[in-house]
Amino acid sequence: MKILWVKSGDLVPLDTGGKIRSFNLLKELAKQHEVDFFTFYPERENDGHPALNEYFRKVYCIPLSMPKKYGIGEYIGYAQNLLSLQPYSMTKYCRPQVARQLRELLTRERYDVIVCDFFLTGAVIPWDLSTPKVLFTHNVEAQIWQRHFEVTRNPIWKAVSWREYKTIARLEERYLQQADEVLTVSDTDRELFAKLVPRNKITTVQTGVDIEYFRPAPGKEQSNMTVFTGSMDWMPNEDGIQYFVAEILPLIRREIPDAQLLVVGRSPSAKVRELAARDSRIEVTGTVDDIRPYMDRAAVYVVPLRIGGGTRIKIFEAMAEGKAVVSTTIGAEGLPVSNEQNIIIADKPEDFAARVVTLLRDAAKRHALGDAARKLVEENYSWRSVARQFAEVLARVAHRPLEAPSAMPQDEVRSTTR
Repeated sequence: MKILWVKSGDLVPLDTGGKIRSFNLLKELAKQHEVDFFTFYPERENDGHPALNEYFRKVYCIPLSMPKKYGIGEYIGYAQNLLSLQPYSMTKYCRPQVARQLRELLTRERYDVIVCDFFLTGAVIPWDLSTPKVLFTHNVEAQIWQRHFEVTRNPIWKAVSWREYKTIARLEERYLQQADEVLTVSDTDRELFAKLVPRNKITTVQTGVDIEYFRPAPGKEQSNMTVFTGSMDWMPNEDGIQYFVAEILPLIRREIPDAQLLVVGRSPSAKVRELAARDSRIEVTGTVDDIRPYMDRAAVYVVPLRIGGGTRIKIFEAMAEGKAVVSTTIGAEGLPVSNEQNIIIADKPEDFAARVVTLLRDAAKRHALGDAARKLVEENYSWRSVARQFAEVLARVAHRPLEAPSAMPQDEVRSTTR
């Protein structure tokens, strides 16, 4: 097949779950098919996107000048966007010149299928063209903003969240209807979208993990250490870690006074950095080149999220490392995991804290949970097997036979911290 993959926002460095998912699927697809990659993203020094030519047939890069995040320029941009019917999170990327360049490309090149990566990319997709189009949704975007609205107490942010939620919900439904096929990363998302479009138009392709890169490292854990990994400039992660420190960690420390917390992820906000400044038993790293040594130190991996959508790659990575994971229901939402068998699910602060305490005190129990977690992902969720399912959907939509996979060995994928 000849595939055009269109994505808004960065693909590299691999420092978010969405980037890791997209890159690994793209790389695996490119081993069997002709893949062109079209991307538009904030301009930066040392731009790594042109180097993606190593993996794909052609790479089309459109760096965009953008205001600093949370700076005065972004506030002005948001205020100007109030006059439009689109969410700001879409208009800041999906500019008219991007749509024109994509349409021009499609007049020169013919593809069997177009992949629209993330809902927000949909604003530049020429939906009127006859080329089959697949909308690859990493989450239910409107649901995330609805949860922001429900959780936040700041009146200004509440108003922003409400507007993003309502404008996204309208466009999400439109693009779902215009796509020839919709791909979700969980059956939970599939059920939500099935309220808007026919169920037989939606296929779930689960998240994968590099089971060779992420492996257990026995003997390195510290008995009272918990860890959270994630992009700390993503609001659900920031909210989750502040919630954990305020509501859950004090309950853990009633039982284990020297309990420690590692927060590993790029661009921590001033509020997150302040958590470590006030408490010597909390460490906030910022961006690191390799998250594995930090996960190796932890006895328990925590996912205290109250907001989110799609699936958390971070959980599969922790499971591949053989870690005992304690998560909220939202944190593990959509993942094919089993409570009490390969993960612990707890939502109330007192329940979450109690389960963490039990695992910190009982090495045999946490190691058994981690072994079961490793077995689950090792047997079912390598990137190669997930990409094969993805390709089957693309071939069906493009009305093309799917060739048998070659014996080419799978390369390792290196990632920096989310």
